[in-house]
Amino acid sequence: MPTARIRLSSIDPKQLNEIVSQIKEIADKTKVKYSGPIPFPTKRLKIPLRTSPDGRGRELYETWEMRVHKRVMDLDIDERALRLIMRIPMPKDVNVEIEIIE
Repeated sequence: MPTARIRLSSIDPKQLNEIVSQIKEIADKTKVKYSGPIPFPTKRLKIPLRTSPDGRGRELYETWEMRVHKRVMDLDIDERALRLIMRIPMPKDVNVEIEIIE
């Protein structure tokens, strides 16, 4: 049976977990089998910046970091469930990819 793989990524893990819980509720209501969410390792993007604007004096650096959290869920394909998932209001920080796997 074909399944839908949903990949979620976000900077804020709280928003990501809220979306995952909404998807779980929809799957339970429509009685669709699902697996996940499977958490992927957090990707850390670090950028060192020199604090001195002119390049003279001591070398002082600040390090900025952005963390990207990812989750993956698999759902059996049900047209009603996918429509409900597509209607979930997504925050602008959450990226969603839905892929159908045979």
